[in-house]
Amino acid sequence: MQKTISYQPLQRLLLPFAAAIFFATSALADGDRVMELERRVAELESMVEALLEDRQAAGAEAQAEARQASAAAGEAQAEARAARAELAELDEKVQPVVAAIEEEAGKPKFSYGGYIKSDLMVTDYSDGSVPGSSIGRDFFVPSTIPVDNGDGETYLDWHARQSRFHFATNHALANGEELASYVELDFLATAGGNERVSNSFSPRLRHAFVTYGNWLFGQTWNTFMDVATLPESVDFIGPTGSTTFGREPMIRYTNGGFAIALENPESTVTPIGGGRIDVDDSIVPDLAARYTWKGEGWHLQLGGMLRQLSLDDSGLGVDDTVTGWGVSLSGKAMFGRDDVRWMIHTGDGMGRHIGLNFANGAAITTDGKLEAIGTTGAFVAYRHWWSQKWRSNAVLSYLEVDNPVRFTGTGVNESNWSGQINLLYSPTPPLSFGVEFLTAERELENGLDGQMNRFQFTTKYAF
Repeated sequence: MQKTISYQPLQRLLLPFAAAIFFATSALADGDRVMELERRVAELESMVEALLEDRQAAGAEAQAEARQASAAAGEAQAEARAARAELAELDEKVQPVVAAIEEEAGKPKFSYGGYIKSDLMVTDYSDGSVPGSSIGRDFFVPSTIPVDNGDGETYLDWHARQSRFHFATNHALANGEELASYVELDFLATAGGNERVSNSFSPRLRHAFVTYGNWLFGQTWNTFMDVATLPESVDFIGPTGSTTFGREPMIRYTNGGFAIALENPESTVTPIGGGRIDVDDSIVPDLAARYTWKGEGWHLQLGGMLRQLSLDDSGLGVDDTVTGWGVSLSGKAMFGRDDVRWMIHTGDGMGRHIGLNFANGAAITTDGKLEAIGTTGAFVAYRHWWSQKWRSNAVLSYLEVDNPVRFTGTGVNESNWSGQINLLYSPTPPLSFGVEFLTAERELENGLDGQMNRFQFTTKYAF
């Protein structure tokens, strides 16, 4: 009979042992996990401690920066308070100054200038004599050269009558415009005084005008002439006999290089047979205009004039009007420091505007009408600088008159020419000494002529 083996006792014996092994194994496995967890916890704690340390360090640095920033802010506030206090103090000091400046800005600015000029002249006339009261003894006036074929005379004249003074104002207005004025006086061509005791000559008005924006009102150089081309001369004018010249009351508008003006229409007329009549019968102002081009070292001007000459004289049996006109072209060109200046002009009825009224503007005809008298003239001048202090000018000029001799007769001016050369020395720019030789000739329609030779020494101080 087969014996059956029972495993139940063995199972009961092995079961606790297996359980013990199981629990032991499980315990070992849990222990590893605990250790891993503890390691991780330790790492985390280390990281947390490091973070805390970094945070504490950062916090300390931030606190230090905050303290520095607070200190800087405190200093800035202190500086700001000091600056505000300083500004307030400066404002108290500046306000009266600003108020004074603003008050002064509303007032015109004044200026003063001119020159003192002394002239010593030795003049020789080839024909006839010239009275001491003649303006030609003070400066070169071509129409005063004697032509009577008498014995010549030599004169010495010495005066300071060219000395001049000017006063000017300049006023900047709130509307942005500029208001200015100018007044100038000298002592030439005036009565009074004598050379015996005091030489106390009367002053005369040269310029007196007001400018506002582009407008000029008053008396000054006529718009037809070109002052910038007049050469540097020891004589008052220089090429007197051939240049356009004059000062008169006017209303002028200027815009850039363009200028146009209405000017005083005074004129002179030659009666039948010769002579001169001053005429103020025209009610139409002279119309004068010019345009000036300028560049580096050069200047060019085109001028023109249109005028009416009128005479209403029942005693002469004349009541007529004639139109006069004139054109001129003038310029200046620099050649290094030297320069050339020139002018050429022509016209009918220009009269007093040319050569200090060398010829009249019109002539009376036999039928009681007016006929304009033509004139043509030119001059050229060259200035050379020998050094910074020495310079010379050479000038030639000529004027010819187209007289209607059938009405004027042959005793009227037909032409004049002149030439001059000088030497000027300026030890300092405002002061000049100069010597000049000037020779000139005047000729009448009948062929009579006379010559003038003049040696002149001058001292001039400009201020």
